[in-house]
Amino acid sequence: MLFLFLKYVNPVWYYNLPSRHNALYFCDKDKVPTDELDSIDLDEGYENLSSTNLDAAYQMWHKGFIKNAECALDAIVSPISSVTDNYRFVRRHFHPIWSWYILSLRILTLHNPFRETRAFFSQRNTKRLDHYSEVFPHDQAYNNFNSSLLNSGPMVSVIIPTLNRYPHLTNALEDLEKQDYPNFEVIVIDQSTPFEADFYESFQLKLTVLQQPEKALWQARNTAIKLSKANLILLFDDDSRVEPDWISEHVKCLDYFQADISAGVSFSRTGDRIPENYRFFRWADKLDTGNVMIHRKVFEVTGLFDRQFEGQRMGDGEFGLRAYLAGFKSISNCRAKRLHLKVGKGGLREMGSWDAYRPKSFWAPRPIPSVLYFFRKYFPSANVWHAVIIGILPSLIPYRYKANRALLFLGSILTIILLPKIGVQVWRSWRASSRMLQEGAKIDTL
Repeated sequence: MLFLFLKYVNPVWYYNLPSRHNALYFCDKDKVPTDELDSIDLDEGYENLSSTNLDAAYQMWHKGFIKNAECALDAIVSPISSVTDNYRFVRRHFHPIWSWYILSLRILTLHNPFRETRAFFSQRNTKRLDHYSEVFPHDQAYNNFNSSLLNSGPMVSVIIPTLNRYPHLTNALEDLEKQDYPNFEVIVIDQSTPFEADFYESFQLKLTVLQQPEKALWQARNTAIKLSKANLILLFDDDSRVEPDWISEHVKCLDYFQADISAGVSFSRTGDRIPENYRFFRWADKLDTGNVMIHRKVFEVTGLFDRQFEGQRMGDGEFGLRAYLAGFKSISNCRAKRLHLKVGKGGLREMGSWDAYRPKSFWAPRPIPSVLYFFRKYFPSANVWHAVIIGILPSLIPYRYKANRALLFLGSILTIILLPKIGVQVWRSWRASSRMLQEGAKIDTL
């Protein structure tokens, strides 16, 4: 963790935890060529020089600086603890409301109110930076890159679990028929009822279909990975659309960045706004199993997906963090895009909840127990509680209104009004996640 207050704003961010190569993800400004620092705002308003340096490193991470080991920080020993510098950091990188939230929270948790208030108001005029007004320019070098891996055409296994979505699966398979990358197979694990074997007969693909009677998403993906003989495994969802260069862009990204995971970006017609960081290459801080290429060696080292997440949420996030902690490099690949239709029927929507903080029934655990299982497995308890607060406040508003800030604010007010009821839901979720932690992970190996 670079700054102490990140635990309040982004408590379960992968990069808050040390991995084998944690410092490699953050650049030392003194090791970066001067002409590449034009987009970096070097702030001398911090109390400590180390704060200035780590602020620059944080900026470079968000602007897509993906450099070699020679430019990496030597180490990240401990987060900046200066209260004034932390308030300045939050003001520079996040919406001003976060600094008010942190001030209130720290006073309520019995931190020195005079010190907190003085530090807070000393930074009230600090301007927020725009991380994305100018980002690191990978495009020209990437466009001119002659990928030897892409030219050699290694076998790729495209893996699709499906459940009662044949009309949408038709579109996904037709998009795969149009791919400009020739050497790939498609493995479909079909959990539909009834199972329609003749559905697959018309597609011009190297297609393997396995019927799985049990409706289990992570078992389906694990089974398909075991069936695959390819070194490059591309996970896909049945309610998705992709362009003809989708596979080739994943392969090229792995080669260009010498990465182990190409984490493609997903666009949706419903829900939150499209993040600005989807338009450029950067280090990945999430993994979406509807659009990601993973080298087989990652599964060989970390194991397969944890079946504790069956019927619940965040199995892909847990795997991504596990791969990060093992030292594997993951790139957020802006060129490998998919349109995620998020159709209302079939898939995880039939197996269980598909939203981490919005359960289906009135008294169901909130958040979904697997969310707390994931957070508690890896992060300190304080971070977990901060994540729960941040996630629950807007969770009474339906997902399709996630981009409406006025409704999100209304949802936060409703959450406070309904706090006793929500407290019971959180307690139930905490107990269920405790049982999951006691049972332990259900991770099979290759």
